[in-house]
Amino acid sequence: MRKTYILEDLDCAHCAGKIEEAVGKLEGVSKSTVTLLTQKLVIEVDEEKAASIGKEIKAIVKKYEPDVEVIEK
Repeated sequence: MRKTYILEDLDCAHCAGKIEEAVGKLEGVSKSTVTLLTQKLVIEVDEEKAASIGKEIKAIVKKYEPDVEVIEK
């Protein structure tokens, strides 16, 4: 299942890479891509994990970029 998140106010390429890597290591995530230009995070996630993964993603983003707001699309 594909899920998209808007990472509002993300402007650090290094942080985007760290977020992409950390989210990609979450259980159930098979692919993670952060596009800095569009401020989007797109993941491929198992159906069972899709509902509960949002909190984990928000925690990872806040760790690297505390001012970025995560909006599930």
